[in-house]
Amino acid sequence: MVKVGLTGGIGAGKSEVSRLLVACGAVLIDADRIAREVVEPGTPGLAAVVEAFGEEVLAADGSLDRPKLGSIVFADADKLALLNSIVHPLVGARSRELEEAAAEDAVVVHDVPLLTENGLAGLYDLVIVVDASPETQLDRLVRLRGMTEEDARARMAAQATREQRRRIADVVIDNDVPLADLERRVKDVWAELVRRAQG
Repeated sequence: MVKVGLTGGIGAGKSEVSRLLVACGAVLIDADRIAREVVEPGTPGLAAVVEAFGEEVLAADGSLDRPKLGSIVFADADKLALLNSIVHPLVGARSRELEEAAAEDAVVVHDVPLLTENGLAGLYDLVIVVDASPETQLDRLVRLRGMTEEDARARMAAQATREQRRRIADVVIDNDVPLADLERRVKDVWAELVRRAQG
C-alpha cells in the first residue's frame, strides 16, 4: 500500500486531480466529506459540537448549520481550535478505518485541504500538491464558484502560501494547463504510484 497525501490551495483544482486518480483506480479518503459525516444528526460528533457551541449551531431540521458555526469559529481562533479538537480526532479515526479496509497493494489517496497548515505531511508516504497560480485560483473561485473577488482573496490568504505547499511536496502537479495536459500528468504520476504500491 502507498499512502498519498493530496493537497492544494482553494481553486487549484485538487478535486479534479482526485477525480482523475480515482478513475485510475485510487482509493480516495476525502477529509472534507468525512468531516461532514462525523457531525451528521445522531452522531457523537454532532452532540459534542452542540455541547461546545450551543443549540444555536443547529438548523431547524436538527442538522449542523455550517454557515452559523463558521461565523462563530472563523472570527475566534480559540473557538476554531475547540471545534478542531472535536472534529479532527473523529476524522482521523474514520480515515484510518477506511485505509485499513483497502487492499494491500492499493494506492490510498487522502484528500486533505489543510495538510500543509496542520503539519500532516509526515503521515504519508508521499505528498502531492496540486498547484496553480494565484491568478488562476482567483479566476476559478469567482467564475466557477460565484465568490466575490474579496471573499476569494480572503479564503486564499487564510491558507498556506504556494511556497509553503510546494516545500512539502514530493510531487507537484501543475494545474495551470488544459485538461488534456492535466490528465496526461496524472496518468504519469499514477504509474509511479502503482510501482511504489507494488514494490
